[in-house]
Amino acid sequence: MTIKLNKIGIVGMGPVGSILATHLKEAGMDVAIYDHNKLKMNLVKTEGIILEGVMKKKTFVKNVFTSLEELDSFNPDLIFVCIKTTQLPALVKELSALKQGKPGIVCAMNGIDVEKIISVELGENRTFRMVINFAGNLIAQNVTRVTFFNPPNYLASMEDSGIAMSNEIANALTAVGLDTKALNPFEILGKIWEKTILNSSLSALCAVSMTIKEAMSNPDTVELIEQIIMEAVDVAAAEKIKFDDDFNRKCLRYLHKAGNHFPSLAVDLINNKPTEIDYMNGKIVQYGRKHYIRTSLNLTFSNMVKAMSNKSYTSIVNAATTALDPKSFSIENGKSQATKHTGNYFLGVDLGSAYIKFSVVDEHGKVAFQTVLKTMNRDRISVHHVIETLKQEYNLALICGTGYGRKHLAQADLVKTELNCAAMAVSKYYSGAKNIIDIGGEDIKIIKCNDENNIENFYLNDKCAAGTGSFITEVAERGGINIADMSDLAAKSSFQKELNSFCTVFAKTEIMSWLFDGLPVEDIAKGIYLSILTRVIKLRIDPASPIFLIGGVIAWHPYLKTLLQEKLQKEVQIIDNPQLAVSYGAALFAREAFQKGMVRESEVQTSTSNT
Repeated sequence: MTIKLNKIGIVGMGPVGSILATHLKEAGMDVAIYDHNKLKMNLVKTEGIILEGVMKKKTFVKNVFTSLEELDSFNPDLIFVCIKTTQLPALVKELSALKQGKPGIVCAMNGIDVEKIISVELGENRTFRMVINFAGNLIAQNVTRVTFFNPPNYLASMEDSGIAMSNEIANALTAVGLDTKALNPFEILGKIWEKTILNSSLSALCAVSMTIKEAMSNPDTVELIEQIIMEAVDVAAAEKIKFDDDFNRKCLRYLHKAGNHFPSLAVDLINNKPTEIDYMNGKIVQYGRKHYIRTSLNLTFSNMVKAMSNKSYTSIVNAATTALDPKSFSIENGKSQATKHTGNYFLGVDLGSAYIKFSVVDEHGKVAFQTVLKTMNRDRISVHHVIETLKQEYNLALICGTGYGRKHLAQADLVKTELNCAAMAVSKYYSGAKNIIDIGGEDIKIIKCNDENNIENFYLNDKCAAGTGSFITEVAERGGINIADMSDLAAKSSFQKELNSFCTVFAKTEIMSWLFDGLPVEDIAKGIYLSILTRVIKLRIDPASPIFLIGGVIAWHPYLKTLLQEKLQKEVQIIDNPQLAVSYGAALFAREAFQKGMVRESEVQTSTSNT
């Protein structure tokens, strides 16, 4: 039976989704793509999908959606699901509620038995499984660097009725250079296990901060990898899945060719995201128990990853650079809205030295959305794209820019200093005389407000960055301290000695001296904090007024509040979301200006031309 497929949907625009969408479009299919990351989809609309590395292609897709309801209205014949396995159960429930039709669902992801999540809910007659033998990394939200392709890919229906459809898709992809072989439901199982064994042999091991190349360069870890593979092969054999006699040797040879990077499971763990361990090493353990086969190493690494998932691995750098990840950049707590929010909204943009912060407030000053973008972002996501994406979601009546780069924000309707914005934000929480201490990436500010919330005076540290975020990052790195753990470590110490030098260069030398003296890492962390505290105290703080802390440093180093309270013998408060306080204040200024009658220049010009 011959089937002519026309409409193809893609769910998830990571590397796999981007590569498949590009090739299916090239094969003449009518392709629609869905991802709830509005920044990404805005870039795809305006700049297209770009493949670099071993594949060099660029394509534009007409149907770009940010809700599953929109994809449903497209009425696809087949949907490729290219997301993390941990997200699949929730997606399947949404897919089961589609009203336009009952498309076939292709599971294009890693792990054993993931296709069963689909077939149990939607039926085997609609379920397909694809084994992907290419990989890539997102170097921008719309740009994938394809690192390798070891053809062919494999595709199969979980029921014989879908064989014709599998053949058609495989032939179409092969015709445009993405070689894909259609298999029957039994043949695909062997390919699934083979791919999973390769992934499981390294992924959990690399989760302990070791790249693939490093793991394959060490005889001790290679021995572990070989034993993990042997366990998995024994379990596969019990499931009637046979491999060649030299399969182990082929696996090791294949892995030796891998690059000096982390596998995706390790990246997810480092970034505090759910991992796919249950469908990799965890499945090998599960099937081993079924056949009473010991899988000690797979069990060890599976449990290790789960245990590590329960602790915070996110450093300040990781947190900022992943703030615009597909799973974290979303409106309304991750729920994509098909229609624009009603009413007027106001955007504040704080262009800082280390991070760019965005805050949107409504007509009542309530926060509607906030996010952070790393300054000098290698991800090619510009401030322009963030603002354009927010405009699609909110009616931005006015935009206020602040921070070091405020004069370079072309979209700003007004600009304010970060001092004024900080005072505006904190005054929303506490009205009256107060001290505001803002410890940022490159400076420290003390802002003194009077009873009317106006700035009465302010003090800045000198041009040296000592005591700021950049200082902490550099000296902590020299001391071998994970930024994410630093506050907890310092809290355990009774150490009372601070660094003698505020100069970053000399401070790092002093840290080395502490290390050579065998000083515990807890004491080193405490000593760094004490140095920062001394820097802050040298600036003028009004002892009669309340003290509020804001800025990125206090957001990640809350123990500084405890030290400051002990030093001043006075309560110190940290406002909510302190890193975003200045952008929040800027948004409030935009709201205030609108209430006083200010409107966008473009609106003034439009109204003039209409008259």
